Amino acid sequence: MRAATVERKTRETEIFVALELDGSGEYDIETGIGFFDHMLEAFAKHSMIDLKVRAEGDLHIDMHHTVEDVGIVMGQAAAKALGDCAGIRRFAQAYIPMDETLSRAAIDISKRPYLVWNVAFSRPKIGDMDTELFKEWFHAFATNAGLCLHVENIYGENSHHIIESCYKALARAFRDAVELDPRAGDSAPSTKGSLGS
Repeated sequence: MRAATVERKTRETEIFVALELDGSGEYDIETGIGFFDHMLEAFAKHSMIDLKVRAEGDLHIDMHHTVEDVGIVMGQAAAKALGDCAGIRRFAQAYIPMDETLSRAAIDISKRPYLVWNVAFSRPKIGDMDTELFKEWFHAFATNAGLCLHVENIYGENSHHIIESCYKALARAFRDAVELDPRAGDSAPSTKGSLGS
């Protein structure tokens, strides 16, 4: 079973994440940030990852530490569940439309993390959440999961639609990339013989 549990406790946040890559999209998420919970629920549902997140952070200051640290711990849990990545498909992409919006995510589970973020918002907040924090989450998740991740909003006007389509594009690409390829067996998906070297 490709599953992992990771906990992180600092003076700013306490985060618990449990995930199973070969799940059914079940989720149980409480971060104290309503819209963020909504995005993580969409990620779990469309990636078919079973995901539990508990986060307590210094929201009396702002949401930055909580959002970033959830990304860190989710990425660490994903990396732990993937292990040596033997037999995975590794590469994937997804285009997701949402009303007037179209976004795409392309992913390489390379263990050489990198984020390209071509996403802009027309307003500073969605609900109570600062839109600038979405890049922080994607960066933290990609870095700690070992992903080369490119996310782009191709067009769109509504900020809610833009970010939700980005999370769903990541979810679908991640689902396909972590999938075990029956033709690959237990081999590493690299001519080097291992990832990240």
